[in-house]
Amino acid sequence: MSDRATGKLEGQVAIVTGGSRGIGRAVALAFAREGARIVVTAAQSYAGMIKKLSIADAKSAMESKFWGAYRVARSAEITPGGSLTLVSGFFSIRPRIGAAIGGAANGALEALTRALALELAPVRVNAVSPGIVDTPIRAAMPEEARRAMLEQTAAALPVRRVGTAEDIARQILAFMTIGFATGSIVYLA
Repeated sequence: MSDRATGKLEGQVAIVTGGSRGIGRAVALAFAREGARIVVTAAQSYAGMIKKLSIADAKSAMESKFWGAYRVARSAEITPGGSLTLVSGFFSIRPRIGAAIGGAANGALEALTRALALELAPVRVNAVSPGIVDTPIRAAMPEEARRAMLEQTAAALPVRRVGTAEDIARQILAFMTIGFATGSIVYLA
């Protein structure tokens, strides 16, 4: 992302969940460059085959991803005309083996987005659903396997590359600053 700030969020407060690394960190940095004061909160998620993922871990995944967003929407004092942007993920529309709980949480977030756009109006509520993004979440993979997976994914995409955290941050920033968008879900590659 460009280091040139426009001050679009000057004087605003932005709450970023999972803002210590990856997409959340890129969003926090983008908002800060635009003049927002940032509050970063923790987020954690679990994944695995439904028969192997414990109920406690499945509940924890929903607790963090869905209920965390629900609580923010319920508790945050967003000024009229302000914006709330949720981040779901492509498992909501492209399921994968071992990602049932992630797909369920993402689908629930997208339904929540549409409902909140009506219920919280004139606050604008949107969602960004990233596809495969090269972030530190893949750091646990052996480097060669990570690189091969990213290259294979990129080859199958029309743009011939996977996303970056900064790509997702740009879309979130757009939702935060475009006063006409609400109830929208953008699926990025």
